[in-house]
Amino acid sequence: MKIIVTGSSGFIGMSLCIRLLKLRHEVVGIDNMNSYYDVNLKKERLKKLKEFKKFKFIKVDIKNKKLLENKLKRFKPEIIINLAAQAGVRYSIKNPQNYIDSNITGFLNILEIAKKNKVKHLVYASSSSIYGDNNKFPFNEKENTDKPLSIYGVSKKTNELMAYSYSSLFSIPTTGLRFFTVYGPWGRPDMALFIFVNQILNKLPVNLFNYGKMVRDFTYIDDIVEGILRTAYRKATPDPNFDVKRTDAGTSSAPWRIFNIGNNQPQPLMDYISAIERALDLKAEKNLVKMQPGDVPNTYADQSRLVSWTGFSPRTSIDEGIKKFVDWYKFHYRK
Repeated sequence: MKIIVTGSSGFIGMSLCIRLLKLRHEVVGIDNMNSYYDVNLKKERLKKLKEFKKFKFIKVDIKNKKLLENKLKRFKPEIIINLAAQAGVRYSIKNPQNYIDSNITGFLNILEIAKKNKVKHLVYASSSSIYGDNNKFPFNEKENTDKPLSIYGVSKKTNELMAYSYSSLFSIPTTGLRFFTVYGPWGRPDMALFIFVNQILNKLPVNLFNYGKMVRDFTYIDDIVEGILRTAYRKATPDPNFDVKRTDAGTSSAPWRIFNIGNNQPQPLMDYISAIERALDLKAEKNLVKMQPGDVPNTYADQSRLVSWTGFSPRTSIDEGIKKFVDWYKFHYRK
């Protein structure tokens, strides 16, 4: 198939593109290559993608509608997978406008392209951040998500609502995927695992927020990619059991679906650090500090709907996933 992947030089985007290309799909990757984090890492990811003959790269920002439409006018996609976004909860506190421009205005442009091209399916990245400080575990798609704690979470909640509108008005099948703490090789330098490994190897203290009393549903990159693929191949359809009187925020009479993608095995942060120590064969110097604004102490994904829809549930263990990241990190940075 002809598939557009936005954010193709990103962490998840690169891994997804490689998988699609190995399956012999024709892929157009879109990325603005911004400097939110090390551009050289993005260039290295892009270099790997350009090894494939069926990959075409377009450098453009999705918030630039005219340029985006012009660049894509000859490519008629069957599926669009939108991973382009300004990421980061803490960054959104100081730079909220970036999230409105990229995550909301940019996503509107993607929806318009999907409508214009009558795509078979639009899949887009949402986030566990939309659950906010929810204390009902595990997080289930049927729960209300009207109170995210950060502008990043707000932007992802807005994406889901925008997609719902386009699915309802124009019958565009859309699926939103709520990712839970993704980690693995080629990860972003601003993400916890990357930071922790770098600090431990360089004998620097590791800052553990909320005094280390955090729990995360860490999800390995290969499991995320598999989840994206399986949902992309099965386009969203209306829920035949939808009942407007039933309080289920994850169902609809429109071709609109929402799924969590998490490991369904939440890990205490201290156990996560212990797994890193085992992989590195080094001890971490721990610095226990207070909670960061906009952050939440716990995340935990209910996977039942994803399993029911696709037959897939993430399965990579923390020890296995961390070892793969550490091996990549040591090789990539020659540590």
